[in-house]
Amino acid sequence: MSLPPVREVIHTKSTIEGAGVKLQRAFGFGNTKDFDPFLLLDDFRNDNPQDYLAGFPWHPHRGIETITYVLAGSVEHADSLGNKGKMTAGDVQWMTAGSGILHQEMPKGDPEGRMHGFQLWANLPASLKMTQPRYQDIRSSEIPEITDDDGTHVRVICGEFRGQTGPVEGVATDPGYLDISVRPNRKKRLKIETTRNAFAYVFAGGGTFRDSSEPQAVLTDQVANPDSAPVYDAGNHSLVLFDRGDEVVVQAGAEGIRFLLVSGKPLEEPVAWYGPIVMNTQEQLRQAISELQSGTFIKHT
Repeated sequence: MSLPPVREVIHTKSTIEGAGVKLQRAFGFGNTKDFDPFLLLDDFRNDNPQDYLAGFPWHPHRGIETITYVLAGSVEHADSLGNKGKMTAGDVQWMTAGSGILHQEMPKGDPEGRMHGFQLWANLPASLKMTQPRYQDIRSSEIPEITDDDGTHVRVICGEFRGQTGPVEGVATDPGYLDISVRPNRKKRLKIETTRNAFAYVFAGGGTFRDSSEPQAVLTDQVANPDSAPVYDAGNHSLVLFDRGDEVVVQAGAEGIRFLLVSGKPLEEPVAWYGPIVMNTQEQLRQAISELQSGTFIKHT
């Protein structure tokens, strides 16, 4: 086994998307090489309905896949092909925009007003940029859940863990998408493929990820004494980007740790990006924008 170096620990940045939704962005609209085939990860966690109820009204996508994972509250969605639905806590929607789709996503809180979920964008290879759009709507009950002997709990959204395969199928970059909870003060070893780019996004508790040299802590910014014992932040919004290796080791802190472990095969193709449209060349982007303006963006009916 080889432990991958921790290339970088990234803290989210506040941003506003849609019609005024306040969220935290872990990465996106920048360097695409380190995260290839992934383009963006947003954490839309909020307890104030006024910060999210405006939602994400009608907007286009082409050339990518959007993966929405809801933990609290719900998201109602509709698109230009006539599809409608509602995601509730634990559900996943894997949307392949392909040649183009117009859709909207409108979040609603739970009875206490809480809303929490993630949206991950995955790039499509050039050969599938103009494929027919499709949805994979996955109910919470369809997602395998595994509890190891040490108490580690894993939801397998996509990929494989301990012989269980996630329900999302037929994705070009063959990604892994796991929701992992490690109990307090426990150490856990997790396999990843050396051919993949991988990251962990911590969204509850805290801990350290073992580097190939030294552990990389995910800590608060408020440790007054640098020589004191680590203090872990339960809401740290931290992303740990790994280099290549075949095993990740995490040491949970006193509150335990919960994180998304995401990996995928890099496409290593040129990226031309304009908002929700991601192609390979600037000419393809210009064509997509021209089609939006002329009303010929949607290719399949």
